[in-house]
Amino acid sequence: MIIEFIFRWAHVLFGITWIGMLYYFNFVQTEYFKEAEADAKADAMKKLAPRALWWFRWGAMFTFITGLYLLYAIGAHSNLMGQPLIWIGALAGTFMFLNVWVIIWPKQQIVLGMKEGDGPSSAAKAGLASRTNTLFSGPMLFGMLGSKHLYIADISNIAVWICMGLIVLLEINALVGKTGPMTSVRGVIHCSIGLVAVIWAVLALV
Repeated sequence: MIIEFIFRWAHVLFGITWIGMLYYFNFVQTEYFKEAEADAKADAMKKLAPRALWWFRWGAMFTFITGLYLLYAIGAHSNLMGQPLIWIGALAGTFMFLNVWVIIWPKQQIVLGMKEGDGPSSAAKAGLASRTNTLFSGPMLFGMLGSKHLYIADISNIAVWICMGLIVLLEINALVGKTGPMTSVRGVIHCSIGLVAVIWAVLALV
């Protein structure tokens, strides 16, 4: 269907924008801010960060909206329950979307001085949510691509629930926990790849 293809194209395009900005914040901007001179950092926080956050949050919004439509469209003419990987990817993507709009954007507004609040606390909470989104990006993409392009024989419902439960636990950590091994760029990359490997192993072996 032409409409479905257009939404798939838009979903990927918006997703590239969103995840590209996510990686920019985690791998480039955050590390730069640690080393930048005070004047340079202040200028970037005033002029650069708000622009980047605009593309970041609206990329997330339209990725989510087009994804919801695709779930509806696919479910209307196929057996979604026969594609368990899509639910794992969709759960990770939904948490990522919520983290952007419920945690990262409101807390970054405080950090950037756009509204009142506790700056250091807000920066820590936004940072943890952003690191968690980077962690989830690997499993999210694994689920989305794997639903069509990866064959795993006889995936059990228990395995799917274990994987989704793991994602829920990690999201709880995003709300009340700490960054732990995700604190460094190398650490969060390794954690994301490791999470994909764990999910894959559980689906294949349980």
